[in-house]
Amino acid sequence: MSESSQPGGAKDPWYLAGYRRTLRAADRSPATERAYLSDVEALIAWASTRGAQGPLDLTRRDLRTYLATMTTRGDERTSVVRRRASLRSYFTWLVERGFLDLDPSARLSVPSPSSVLPTVVVREQLESLLDEEWGDDQWALLDRAVCEVLYGAGLRVSELCDLNLDSVDYRQGLVRVLGKGRKERLVPLHQRGLDAVALWFEEGREEVLAPHSPPEALFFNRRGNRLGPRDVRRILDNRVARGHVHPHALRHTFATHLLEGGADLRVVQELLGHESLTTTQLYTHVSKARLQKIHRQTHPRG
Repeated sequence: MSESSQPGGAKDPWYLAGYRRTLRAADRSPATERAYLSDVEALIAWASTRGAQGPLDLTRRDLRTYLATMTTRGDERTSVVRRRASLRSYFTWLVERGFLDLDPSARLSVPSPSSVLPTVVVREQLESLLDEEWGDDQWALLDRAVCEVLYGAGLRVSELCDLNLDSVDYRQGLVRVLGKGRKERLVPLHQRGLDAVALWFEEGREEVLAPHSPPEALFFNRRGNRLGPRDVRRILDNRVARGHVHPHALRHTFATHLLEGGADLRVVQELLGHESLTTTQLYTHVSKARLQKIHRQTHPRG
């Protein structure tokens, strides 16, 4: 990164307030606005750990490294493409407003995922996340429900954050999910997941409800706002006792465990909300890779 820095102000060195106003003025959907802002905030959090104090500190190489990091940890290519679009929108805005002379996101490409397999959560991490006792306060109830739904239904983190009170059918054991392209699908949720959501609703949700909270939302953060992707990442970071787990890794693990258990590929495609079967087929390679690893580690001639 460059050593120079020209922050936009002590309280807003990344000009986020102005960028947020521009997104709202453009009349984008609330989901798109949340996604763009969340993507930029995630970049800022990553860049800050590397010493960046403002957008002038970022180069095209930094942005390429950032996107490559997402690909390596197993994020779907469509998600990485969307994040690139979010970053290009943000940096284009900075140039148009005169905060930057050159756009480091220009001609920014998405790393090829061809040789990268999705990350699967190891058994010890999964047991640490889902089986350990966390307590019974409202935040423990929230964290439990979030983690059970992420793994139990294989949702994208954005889909989980968009869940409303009427999204869960406790009687039929189904979750109504609004996926990419505003396409709706029904996903089964196991009884422990349903119980965790019901307990959060009955004993935790009202405790954190604020006057400004969206009344239809199922999950809230500690500020009373609808739960966001960064909130979910914090939950996992705080709850996993053995290393870091990215929210999307739980989706990968959900799909891999279904296929290893004998589920039909097209059923898994439907549950994940993939438009193309090719995307779902990636998980068959993950399963094969895991089987090969186990064979090498356990077979006398492995």
